[in-house]
Amino acid sequence: QVQLVESGGGLVQEGGSLRLSCEASGRTSSTYGMAWFRQTPGKVREFVAGIRWNTGSTKYADPVKGRFTISKDNVKNTVSLQMNFLKPEDTAVYYCAAVTKILYTWFRGEDYDYWGQGTQVTVSS
Repeated sequence: QVQLVESGGGLVQEGGSLRLSCEASGRTSSTYGMAWFRQTPGKVREFVAGIRWNTGSTKYADPVKGRFTISKDNVKNTVSLQMNFLKPEDTAVYYCAAVTKILYTWFRGEDYDYWGQGTQVTVSS
């Protein structure tokens, strides 16, 4: 089992920045990748960014490329999402996810095995 706890959400004005963190605990050695997803009421959960635990390779959804940066700290078992130039359309609950399969699709939520409880990000215009 892997437990994930997100932090860092909040309210920010358009153009501002926020940094989300996700701390993993438990059997973290079984984790091959981690990612951030987001969801708004009535919409499908969408992939935001992901990172491979061992190689550090990253993937971003088109709407956040150039504005968001995902990073990891292998010692602290944390994954962070630095969000800059935030827009009102970035408003959502952001979820951290972990996958234990070697082969998986970055943007497919069904492939991920563990999820955090989510943290609200609200961007005002």
